[in-house]
Amino acid sequence: MATLILTGGGTAGHCIPCIALLPFLKNDFDKIVYFGSENGIEREVVSKTDLPYYDVPCAKLRRDFSLKNLTIPVKVLSGIKKAGKIMDEIKPDAVFSKGGYVAVPVVIAAKRRNIPVISHESDYTVGLANKIISRYCKKVLTAFPETAKSLKNGEYCGLPLKRSLYSPCDKKEILSSFGFNGSKPVLLVTGGSQGAKIINDVVRKALPLLTQNFDVLHVCGKGNLSGKEQIEGYFETEFMNKMENAFKIADVCVTRAGANTLFELLSVKVPCVLIPLCGKATRGDQVLNAEYFQKLGTATVLPQSVLTPESLTTAVSSAYAGRDNIRRAMEKHPVKDASRQISRIIADLLH
Repeated sequence: MATLILTGGGTAGHCIPCIALLPFLKNDFDKIVYFGSENGIEREVVSKTDLPYYDVPCAKLRRDFSLKNLTIPVKVLSGIKKAGKIMDEIKPDAVFSKGGYVAVPVVIAAKRRNIPVISHESDYTVGLANKIISRYCKKVLTAFPETAKSLKNGEYCGLPLKRSLYSPCDKKEILSSFGFNGSKPVLLVTGGSQGAKIINDVVRKALPLLTQNFDVLHVCGKGNLSGKEQIEGYFETEFMNKMENAFKIADVCVTRAGANTLFELLSVKVPCVLIPLCGKATRGDQVLNAEYFQKLGTATVLPQSVLTPESLTTAVSSAYAGRDNIRRAMEKHPVKDASRQISRIIADLLH
């Protein structure tokens, strides 16, 4: 009986790809469990599956000066101890890490027990957690070809994508659930699983302009509802359990430039206006993700520094008007679903 640990957290992008692998992993592993943080969004995502969930103490490095960084060593050591104790009980055969700060104690605990680890990096540049744990991994798989070249044990394979992205749907029914009748193209706005205050604020100010030509579906993030009465042609929600439904009705999308959302949108050929996260709170990964796809002609970049209701409306209108050219570029650079390949690489650890 083979047992696999999945780990990764902090944002939905660190755990949803793990869920995408499940249909394939279950062919080789009798038992699959998830190691995540106590209060991270991964707990909510995993709760919708049948996976047992174990929370592990962990700590996020804050890029600005913070006294909370002083507690990191204690929390990581505590996480290693707890993760190791659980591993001694369930005796896993392998670990697959999707990165994020919770992965650090889990992977270190696995290495100390000679449990093989495969990790995956979604972004164009390697995140801090994956930099730390890469030395303990058999391989670090990557979503971008260039990223693999920066790692001694890197291997390009693409990104695991949910099969539900490609399943048929009743578009009219989905539109109706948001109060739309299909008479206008749909603009999807999402700031990622954590939301994005500046995008939310600018979109709401731009609604008188945007709703002239678009129905606007706004996924604003937990705790970010405006509290205002809904207006015609505008629907806001904190989070969507089936984000793929939003992608299937979207004619154009405004989003950050997290790799997972980007790859999903491009896989179903939705023209995007990207507003990458920038500043001291980030290592700049989203800026590089956005630049990569802009060079391919498959997305438009609107820097946050010039984001206004007017510039947003212009960028959205331009992306929609040029949708045919953008989709032709997408055809030339198709997004690769690596779910089957990654699952095979993980399963090979058993042999």
